[in-house]
Amino acid sequence: MFEIENDERWMRLAIKEAEAAEENDEVPVGAVFVSDGKLIARARNQCELLKDPTAHAEMIALTQACAALSSQRLNGVDVFVTKEPCVMCAGALVHARVSRVVIGARDDKAGACGTVLQVIANEKLNHRVPVTFGLFEEECRTMLQRFFQKKRESGRDR
Repeated sequence: MFEIENDERWMRLAIKEAEAAEENDEVPVGAVFVSDGKLIARARNQCELLKDPTAHAEMIALTQACAALSSQRLNGVDVFVTKEPCVMCAGALVHARVSRVVIGARDDKAGACGTVLQVIANEKLNHRVPVTFGLFEEECRTMLQRFFQKKRESGRDR
């Protein structure tokens, strides 16, 4: 379950990243990577800015975290993300061997941590990542719903 005080601190930082993404007309997703109680990476979605479908918050923060630790393996690293990772991101987190993922809101359309698909804890893979859902769930879900509602109202639905 949650390590309440610290987990809340890190998820609040991920939410700030998601808010910054939304300000830049990006899908509001933020991710934070923590090792030994220290922040090693933080990122927000940048797909629109970079014109890159792989520029998800998790992927950008993953690259930063690997650089910070000088390793492609992120054993002992906890990940805090505002929205359930997609297949690409979940697969990358498994390959990096992160220790834990804490998720704000489930993704009923593309979540790959158990909601739609089960990538992150798939029994056939050589590494499985424990996942905890629901930290600041309502806040994370509301931010996403608000963003997509604005898109629909403006006729710029994604």
